[in-house]
Amino acid sequence: MPALERYDAVIVGGGHNGLVAAAYLARAGRSVLVLERLEHTGGAAVSTRPFAGVDARLSRYAYLVSLLPRKIVRDLGLDFRVRARTVSSYTPVERDGRPGGLLVGGGERRTREAFARLTGSDREYESWRGFYGMTGRVAQRVFPTLTEPLPTRDELRRRVDDDEAWRALFEEPIGAAVETRFTDDLVRGVVLTDSLIGTFADAHDASLRQNRCFLYHVIGGGTGAWDVPVGGMGALTDALAAAARTAGAVIATGREVVRIETDGRSAEVTYRGPDGEGAVSARHVLVNASPQDLARLTGDTPPAAAEGAQLKVNMLLTRLPALRDTAVDPREAFSGTFHIAEGYEQLATAHAQAAAGALPSAPPSEIYCHSLTDPTILGPDLVARGYQTLTLFGLHTPARLFAQDNDGVREELLKSTLAQLNAHLAEPVEDCLATDADGRPCIEAKTPLDLERDLRLPGGNIFHRELAWPYAQQDTGRWGVETRQANVLLCGAGAVRGGGVSGVPGHNAAMAVLEDGDGGRRSPSAVGGGR
Repeated sequence: MPALERYDAVIVGGGHNGLVAAAYLARAGRSVLVLERLEHTGGAAVSTRPFAGVDARLSRYAYLVSLLPRKIVRDLGLDFRVRARTVSSYTPVERDGRPGGLLVGGGERRTREAFARLTGSDREYESWRGFYGMTGRVAQRVFPTLTEPLPTRDELRRRVDDDEAWRALFEEPIGAAVETRFTDDLVRGVVLTDSLIGTFADAHDASLRQNRCFLYHVIGGGTGAWDVPVGGMGALTDALAAAARTAGAVIATGREVVRIETDGRSAEVTYRGPDGEGAVSARHVLVNASPQDLARLTGDTPPAAAEGAQLKVNMLLTRLPALRDTAVDPREAFSGTFHIAEGYEQLATAHAQAAAGALPSAPPSEIYCHSLTDPTILGPDLVARGYQTLTLFGLHTPARLFAQDNDGVREELLKSTLAQLNAHLAEPVEDCLATDADGRPCIEAKTPLDLERDLRLPGGNIFHRELAWPYAQQDTGRWGVETRQANVLLCGAGAVRGGGVSGVPGHNAAMAVLEDGDGGRRSPSAVGGGR
C-alpha cells in the first residue's frame, strides 16, 4: 500500500514514460507514487516468455529503439544498452524470373553495388544518398528539440534551415518526394515504409499523417538509426523502475486508478486494488495512459480513438530459413529489416484494398531477427542449438477489418502474410518453427483489437493517437503535455512528441512539474532537464 496520504506527484501507469517521469521527479526531491494496473511495470515495453516452457524472453510488443534520447539514459544513470544493426535492410524481389533483392548495409561499396545490380545504374543509389543525407541533417536539428519546450512552427523551420527539406517532409505528401527522387518501384517502397508503421495512410494522403510518421522514424538519435535493446525491451523498463525506486519513488502494482478529481491546485486520485478502493492526494497528477483514459478518469468527454493498423507476430525458430536469393546470407538478410510485399505499387494496392474493407491480397510486412544482434534474450541451450527469433510487423491492416471476427481474420491474415514471406524462401518458415512444451508451434500474432484488449490502446493504435508535429499548435502548451486541468499532465504516448519508445513525454511532463514552483527542491537543471 502507498506509504503516504499525500505525494508531490502521483503517476497513473507504470509504462516507460511514467517511469521516466517518476525517476526525474524523485531525483529532484519530489515524493512520487506510481500506480500501475497490472502486476508488473513496463506497459508495451516489456520482455516476456510467450511460449510455454521455452527460455526465450521476447520483446513482445515494442521491439526496437530509436527515439530514446541518450540524454535520458545519462541523466537517470540507466544500466541499459543498445546495439546497432550492421545491415539496415534487405528487400527480396523476383525480376525476369530470377530471385534477387536489395541489401542496404555492410559498407558503402557493397550497398552501391546492390543498387546497381537491382536497377542497372548508380542513379538510384545517388538519389538514396542525397535523400537520406537530407533527412539526416533534419534529424540533427530536430531531435534535440524533443526534450526542450515546444518550438513554434516558424522556430522549427528556422532551425531546419532547409526549404527543400521542409517542403518535402512538412508541407507536401511524402509520396511527392519519393516519386520525384526515385524511379525504381522497389526502392520507392522501401523509402515509403517508414511512413506507414502503425499508420493507415496512402503516400499522397492530404492529412500528412504519413509525413508525421516518416519524420519520427528518421530523426531518432539525430541519425534515424533503429537499434536493438540488449536484453530485450524489458531491460529498459526494468532499468527505469530501478532508477525510480533508487531515487525514492514508490511503485505500487496491481492498483488501477479509477478517478481523478482536481481543482487545479490539488488532486485526489482514487484507485482500486486487491484490498478494495483507496485514495491519495497529490499536487500534480501525471497520466501515463491514452487521452481516452485521461478523459475517463477526469470525467471529460473522451476524444474519438485513432485506429490502429498493424499486425505484430512473434516467432521462435530452430534455424533461420534459407533464401531463394542464394547471393545473400540469411543471417545478414534477417539481421536488418526484411521487407515483404513492400514495393511502392504493392503498398498502394494493399492500402486501397484495406480502405475498401478487405484484407490486402498481398499483406505487406517487415521482419527482423533480434537474436542475431543480441542472443542474450535466449537461454544458453537455445543459443547452442542455433535457435533464432523473428519479429514481424504487418502494415495496412486497420482495426475495422477485425471487428466482426477478430480470431478468424487474424488466422487468415497470418496465413497470407507468411505466404508472402515464403514466396522468397527456399523452405517454408513454418518448417523452421520451434515447438513449446505442449508441442505447439512457437508463433503468436496480435491484431489491433488484441492490443486494445491487452494494453488498453484505444483502437489498437500503437501511438495512442495520431502523431503530432513536433512544434507548438493551438492548445499544445509549453511542453506538449498540458491538459485543461493545470495540475494534471499527459505523459503517455498521446502527448505531443509522443509515440514510440522514447521517454520524451515522461521527461517533458517532469520538466513541466519542476518548472511549476521549485518549493525549495532541486531545479530542473540539477537533474539534467530544462534549458
